[in-house]
Amino acid sequence: MAQSKTDGIHNYFSKNAVAINQEDLTADALMSSEYNIPLTFTEKRHIEKIIGTQKPSGAWRMKERMKTVSVALVLCLNVGVDPPDVLKIQPCAREECWIDPLATGPKKALEAIGCQLQKQYERWQPRARSKLSLDPTLEEVKKLCQSLRRNAKEERVLFHYNGHGVPKPTENGEIWVFNKNYTQYIPLSLYTLQSWMSMPSIYVFDCSNAGLILDKFTEFQQTREPKIEEGGLSGSTTSSGSEVCRQCILLGACSSIELLPQDPNLPADLFTSCLTTPIAMALRWYVLQTSGKLVKGITKELIDNIPGALNDRRTMLGELNWIFTAITDTIAWNVLPRETFQKLFRQDLLVASLFRNFLLAERIMKSYNCTPVSNQRLPSTYQHPMWQAWDFTLDACLSQLPAISKKQAEFQYSTFFAEQLTAFQVWLEYKGINTNPPEQLPIVLQVLLSQVHRLRALDLLSRFLDHGPNAVSLALSVGIFPYVLKLLQSSARELRPLLVFIWAKILSVDGSCQVDLVKDGGHKYFLHVLDDRDMPSEYRTMAAFVLAMIVNHHTAGQEAVYQGKAISICLLLLDYKHDHRLRAWCALCLGVLWQNFPVAKWAGVRDNAHEKVGNLLEDSVPEVRCAALLALFTFINQPDNRTEHAINLNNTIGIQICGMTNDPSPMVREELLSGIAGFVAIYETQFISLAQQMLEDEALSNQLAGSPQKMNNSRNVSVDRLKSVTGSPYTRDGYMSQASSNGVYGSSDSLDASSPNCSSPSAPSYFSYSANASTIKRVASSNASLGIVNVYNTMWRTLLQLAVDPFHSVNQLAGIIINLLKNKASASSGLRSANISISSPERNNTSSASSHSTARNMTASETTSVDKMVDTEFFQWSCKMFEKSVMTEFCNKKIYQR
Repeated sequence: MAQSKTDGIHNYFSKNAVAINQEDLTADALMSSEYNIPLTFTEKRHIEKIIGTQKPSGAWRMKERMKTVSVALVLCLNVGVDPPDVLKIQPCAREECWIDPLATGPKKALEAIGCQLQKQYERWQPRARSKLSLDPTLEEVKKLCQSLRRNAKEERVLFHYNGHGVPKPTENGEIWVFNKNYTQYIPLSLYTLQSWMSMPSIYVFDCSNAGLILDKFTEFQQTREPKIEEGGLSGSTTSSGSEVCRQCILLGACSSIELLPQDPNLPADLFTSCLTTPIAMALRWYVLQTSGKLVKGITKELIDNIPGALNDRRTMLGELNWIFTAITDTIAWNVLPRETFQKLFRQDLLVASLFRNFLLAERIMKSYNCTPVSNQRLPSTYQHPMWQAWDFTLDACLSQLPAISKKQAEFQYSTFFAEQLTAFQVWLEYKGINTNPPEQLPIVLQVLLSQVHRLRALDLLSRFLDHGPNAVSLALSVGIFPYVLKLLQSSARELRPLLVFIWAKILSVDGSCQVDLVKDGGHKYFLHVLDDRDMPSEYRTMAAFVLAMIVNHHTAGQEAVYQGKAISICLLLLDYKHDHRLRAWCALCLGVLWQNFPVAKWAGVRDNAHEKVGNLLEDSVPEVRCAALLALFTFINQPDNRTEHAINLNNTIGIQICGMTNDPSPMVREELLSGIAGFVAIYETQFISLAQQMLEDEALSNQLAGSPQKMNNSRNVSVDRLKSVTGSPYTRDGYMSQASSNGVYGSSDSLDASSPNCSSPSAPSYFSYSANASTIKRVASSNASLGIVNVYNTMWRTLLQLAVDPFHSVNQLAGIIINLLKNKASASSGLRSANISISSPERNNTSSASSHSTARNMTASETTSVDKMVDTEFFQWSCKMFEKSVMTEFCNKKIYQR
């Protein structure tokens, strides 16, 4: 029985088909029926303040890009002669740059080692200018350093020092070179080297006790800082000593009390090999391990003949290098502060490569009781869990090597990236952005380079970005930007929805990306999506948003999008009936495109854009009407050439817009006031004249306040004066109202505070208006007979009407505009002005949430621009839709449900 009653209540609220006596309803049935009652006032404009957000633009960007343009390679090997303070075991490590120096003569060996090291550095920075200095003298080092610094100017210079053939560094901060006859070791002070190299620079010291060099180098830096700031030192390239000194990066092979490993199975330049040939060194170390590996029988000869090239990801060697880059990036991003990660791994290509390889050097050299050092004080990473993934990848790849070397099998790609994407997907499903960031995010970006996993990676990246601005900031900080920017060159249709979604998320957080999009021609991609009739409307809406952000306050973006026929595309979509968001964003895109860009405006005139946008003023969705108002006001509020055609067109549109005075949505009425404020700012003189007439009427009324008969006469005088200026009394749409015969401001009875036509008992009498205005009618674009003054008078009456609007934020904005005009009129005429009170009374939650304007405090400044006083943020508020999670409610498609 209870179940049948519950079903009856459900049918009553859902179909209006069955009536049930309230006496028979149980409490449970009544409670369950409440869930079937439709809710109202639940749109975003009802439940949140319509204001934009202040976001720091480009916080993820490097403040200044830098690149290493010069490399100084100083090798002090003295092949065949061991330094006096180093006791070497026999056998010991001999290889330098994978070359045995004892296999040939000393001179040829030295030259071969130098050329090989030069090639190894050129792989990381091909455009860098590298110079060799083999067993140099003090003067040769000086000439080399000064020459490279002079050519590099303010870019970074690298100084690589191999001191395996000279004594260890001294406690006074000196390294060693040779005299001309190679009979003596000559000390080179680090203080002198700093003056030769200047800054910014990066130093690599591959020698024993290298930590001592870093300590003394830092000490000398602190000594030089005050002199650099005072400008007393030559060779400094910038004015800030502390900033420049922090740009010096130092890498050392071991601490101040450690010696380099002498294991004969290792190269003598183990540190240099890790930095410049990481894959070869990692494979060599893998072979030397006696435990912790799953594959047996892998020899040095096998790994020396691994097929492929490092820059070809389709080969075994190339894939290992790709995975190594992803793993080291992931380790660094998870352990380093964001600012340090950006500086070391994103600012300079060569520096990023060296620090990735430095992580490997720490792991390998730690196993030989040697700790590489850096002046950046990196946390220890040699035991990071991601190294286990690297070991497993080596096991999986090298297990195929015997069969591949015998040409018995083809190389099977690693499952590393697929497994990491699965881990990232698990994090998205079960943790979310409120926990620690996902470890796999840098790997996801690397996967974007793979066509095999690209679609899935973009899918997961989209879901991650949908977590909000914090997720977008994390993705940008890890380096997403160049990846997704390059993908805009792809013609694959299956990527379009995901790329549009990702770029909508990025631009909602950082609008400064518009510059990069225009520079790379990325705007064309979104124009194609917007014009694609087969694309779902939600993605076309996102494309319209992206284009709007590209042209927003960006002249180059406006020119590029205009050349791409954006106006005609958007105008066609204004009639799209199935998605009001698409209509709204097409109108907003047109609005920001027309802003201070007369070329686009007149292109719109040729397409009758103002009439097509004007049709949206009758749209059933308030957001669409607001977008149409914004577009129309940017269309007419331009300081372009005031030709007769432009003036007539602007007047016609202005009178048509004033027909929105009685729009039921306060959001629309506020946007109307914002546009009027811009119009007033352009034609301020005409509006000040109207305000002066009001002041004169007020003064006359105050003088005759003692006589009712004289008051009526003064009202007739003010009406006659206004008629003489404006012509026939038109309503807000340009047609005569039914009550116009009683006066422009209404009948004399309406001026009484107790009149029902007066919207506010406390309002001044000149704010009264007739409530019997005729129905709003559209003004044809050819109706120029209204006259120039009529549009001013129509907007002035609109301001007076909205000043007594029942919604507080509306009458507050109108009062700001009127008071400012009255103040300026009073200053020019000497009449006293009584300002309208715009204090904020207590309002309910609904009205507070609906306010989308920032009413700034009124001042008596005569130079304040009226459009600056009324600051609506409808466009910024509309952009916030893309900041929040929209995947489930806005584009819940199968592509996101994998």
